[in-house]
Amino acid sequence: MTNLTIGDQAPAINLPRDGGEMVDLAAMTGQAVVVYFYPKDDTPGCTKEAIGFTEQAMAFARAGAVVWGVSKDTVAKHDKFRAKYELGIPLLSDEDGTVCEDYGVWVEKNNFGKKYMGIERATYLIDGSGKIAQIWRKVKVPGHVDAVLEAVQNL
Repeated sequence: MTNLTIGDQAPAINLPRDGGEMVDLAAMTGQAVVVYFYPKDDTPGCTKEAIGFTEQAMAFARAGAVVWGVSKDTVAKHDKFRAKYELGIPLLSDEDGTVCEDYGVWVEKNNFGKKYMGIERATYLIDGSGKIAQIWRKVKVPGHVDAVLEAVQNL
């Protein structure tokens, strides 16, 4: 597991997004990027989080940041999820889990005594020079989008 800390160079992200085009973190130099990792499309917490980031997308843009959601769901699942909830943020597909591993969010989880591997809800704020400016681990959805927006505005 990767232990990224504030000030580290952000690991590379080059993934397909909903709609199929590729998204590359290296192309975002000079712009802040919020990368939030979530377990699964169309589940209650993940839906609330995606809607929250969508509702604040313009505020993030005004603050000079883009927001990307990342899960292991396929591009086709992302397309359905975006359409169903009219989401306005790119959803990136990390089907093989490489980016999740690079960011240390592919972890052992425990649900009612059953252990399994899954994505820990986490958010990384990457500044315009590609360095990690803020990290939120084990995210609880209520209030999270506002906290991230505030951090972006304070960059």
